[in-house]
Amino acid sequence: MQIKEQMKGDVAVIALKGKLMGGPETMAIHTKVKELIESGVNKVVIDLGKVSWMNSTGLGALMSSMTSLRNADGDLKLTHVTDKVKSLFMITKLITIFDTFDTEEEAIASFEK
Repeated sequence: MQIKEQMKGDVAVIALKGKLMGGPETMAIHTKVKELIESGVNKVVIDLGKVSWMNSTGLGALMSSMTSLRNADGDLKLTHVTDKVKSLFMITKLITIFDTFDTEEEAIASFEK
């Protein structure tokens, strides 16, 4: 799992690459989000376009990241969700909890509403 972060205005964009299947790399996502919150960033977009698969541990890391951000008066948006990952969201009914967008730009713009 690779994690690449960049700031676009006051929004952190985290691009993930690989599989979200548990282990320390999956927990690194939530750790990264907590570091962002501590530095004053509470708007995060996670790009899942290069995530080939995710299991329940990966879903849990996304859920805990979203909860941390919402507790800090922020939010988490997802972009480039692949069909494989989207089907997992649909099966678990988490598609109704996460805000998903086709492009990074749409996800960033959604924070302005």
